[in-house]
Amino acid sequence: MSENLPSDLMKPAQRGMLKDLILNLKLILRLMGDKRVNLFLKVLPIASLAYFVAPFDAAIPVVDDAAILWLGSYLFLELCPDNVVKEHRKLLTTSSGDQPQGEVVEGETTDVTDQPR
Repeated sequence: MSENLPSDLMKPAQRGMLKDLILNLKLILRLMGDKRVNLFLKVLPIASLAYFVAPFDAAIPVVDDAAILWLGSYLFLELCPDNVVKEHRKLLTTSSGDQPQGEVVEGETTDVTDQPR
């Protein structure tokens, strides 16, 4: 039955949901400080965060506050210039120790014994 499924469905996840969330938060913070991102676009995550912490449902009482926060961050990342997002994402993943799959690191081993030769 698994013969008809794409092979990427059978692969285990590389990172957990929490790691992806933290990576996206760091990415948004880096993009907020980048001068290449439009100033008006930077209002989107701030406005969604303000709506999230507001003690009342100002505009859309049916939608959950967390959904507004997710939508604001998702739209922000989608509307930012692709090359800037890729640059910051690459810097974040290489600094956090996540290496791309398929990269092989060559090395040598040495046996260490307690007895002198």
